[in-house]
Amino acid sequence: MKKRTGFLEYDRKDAGKEPAKERVKHYKEFHIPQADGEIEKQASRCMDCGIAFCNNACPLGNLLPDINYLVSEGQWERALKILHSTNNFPEFTGRLCPALCEAACVLGIIKDPNTNKEIELSVIEKGFKEGWVKPLRPLIKTGKRVAVIGSGPSGLAVAQQLIRAGHDVTVFERADEIGGLLAIGIPDYKLEKYIIERRLEQLREEGIVFKTNANVGENITVEELKTKYDAICLTGGSTVPRDLNIEGRSLKGIHFAMEYLSQQNAVNMGKELKEERIDAKNKNVVIIGGGDTGADCLGIALRQGAKNVYQLEMMPKPPLERNDKMPWPTWPMILRNNTSHDEGGERDWSVGTKYFSGENGQVKKVHCVRLEWIEDENGRKTMQEVPDSEFEIDADLVLFAMGFLHPEKEGMLEKLNVEYDQRGNVKTGKDHMTNIEGIFAAGDMRTGQSLVCNAIADGREAAKYIDEYLKTKN
Repeated sequence: MKKRTGFLEYDRKDAGKEPAKERVKHYKEFHIPQADGEIEKQASRCMDCGIAFCNNACPLGNLLPDINYLVSEGQWERALKILHSTNNFPEFTGRLCPALCEAACVLGIIKDPNTNKEIELSVIEKGFKEGWVKPLRPLIKTGKRVAVIGSGPSGLAVAQQLIRAGHDVTVFERADEIGGLLAIGIPDYKLEKYIIERRLEQLREEGIVFKTNANVGENITVEELKTKYDAICLTGGSTVPRDLNIEGRSLKGIHFAMEYLSQQNAVNMGKELKEERIDAKNKNVVIIGGGDTGADCLGIALRQGAKNVYQLEMMPKPPLERNDKMPWPTWPMILRNNTSHDEGGERDWSVGTKYFSGENGQVKKVHCVRLEWIEDENGRKTMQEVPDSEFEIDADLVLFAMGFLHPEKEGMLEKLNVEYDQRGNVKTGKDHMTNIEGIFAAGDMRTGQSLVCNAIADGREAAKYIDEYLKTKN
C-alpha cells in the first residue's frame, strides 16, 4: 500500500448521505461520493493480508487487496481492469451488495473493516466518468447461437461472457424493460435506471441482441428457440412470492411487495399504469417481512406520504454485535439498519400475523400475536405464541415482503419439461445443465432467491460451462 500503516492511521470513513428529511421528498439516489483522495486513504487501510479472507467471502472472488493497493497508489484504471476481471457489473454490486467481504475483513477483528464496497463503487463510477468502460468485441466469431431467457443480473452476466467468447447471444425479456428486478423492483433511490441503461449500451455495442415483451412459452414458443439456438440458458429468477393464506386475505388493500415496488418504478418512468394505483399517501401501512424488500417498501411508503408505517418480522430481533455462534469471518446475523429505517417508520420483531379484518371489503386492521422462539440443545429453534399477547394494528395498506418460493412453473418451464429440485427451483448438474441437453439455468431460477453478487457469479459460471458445451458441437 502507498501508506503501509494506513490501517493504523486512518479510521473508516463512509460516504455521506443526504439528510433523511430531504431525501424522502424525491426518488433520486442520495449517496454523496467521497473525493478521490479520501477513497485512496480508505484503500490504504487494507492490510494486504497473506490470506485474503475478503476475497474468499466474495461470491465473485473480487481481488480486493489488489484493487485496494492500486487505488491507494492512484492507479484507478488498472484497478478497474482487475475489478472487471471478476465482476461484470460493479455499479450494481457497489450499490446493492451487503458487502460479505467486509464481514470477513481481517481488520474488522479489532477495528472497523475496510470500505471495500464504497471503493468498488468509486472505481466503477470513475471508470464511466473517464470513459474507461468500453465495449470488448471478440476477434473471432464461433457461429454458435445462444438464447438467454431473463435479463436480470445473472442473465446479463451470462450474455456478456458468451458474447465475448465469440458466440451470438440474444436475451429475451418478458417485461418491457431490460434488467429484471434491477429495473422493475429496486427503488430508484437505490439504483437510478440510467445506471442500468449505460451498461446496456455497452452490451449492445458488444453485439448482444435484446428482445423485450418476449414471453417464452407464450408469444415465443420453446420449439422455436430449440430450433434456432445451439444452447439456451434460463435466468428468469425466483418470482413466485410467499403468500399468507389466513382469514381476511381477500380484503382489498393487501398486495405483494413487488407489485407495489414495480408500480412506483413505472410511475417514475412516466408510464401509464394498467391497474389501479397502490398508493400509501395518508394511509396506515403494515409491511409483513423484515428484510431488504420490506425496507424498500418502507422507503417508498414514506416518499408517498404514508401516515404511519410498520414493518413486522416474525423472527427475533438480531443482536447488535457478533457472538459465539457467528464468529469471524462468517457472515454475522446482526441487526442492520437499511437507509429507509433512518427515514421513519417502526420495526417490530417476534410478531406473528393471525388474521386481517376490514370494513366494506377493505382491510382496516392486522391482528397479531407475540412469538417466543425456543432453542433446543441442537440449536434448532421452534416458535410458539405467547399467551394473551394478541394485539392489532390499524392498516389501510398491507404489503407482503416475505420472500419468494421458486420460479414460475406454468408456461415456459412446463413446456420445456425441466426437472425441479426439492425447493421447486430448476434442477441442474454441476455444469448448470438441466435434464435436457443444451438447456442450462443460472441465478435465482436455479439457486433460489439470493444476492446480486451471487446472481452475477452464478451467471459467469454458467457461461463457462455453456462455452465448453458449445465447443463440443460441430
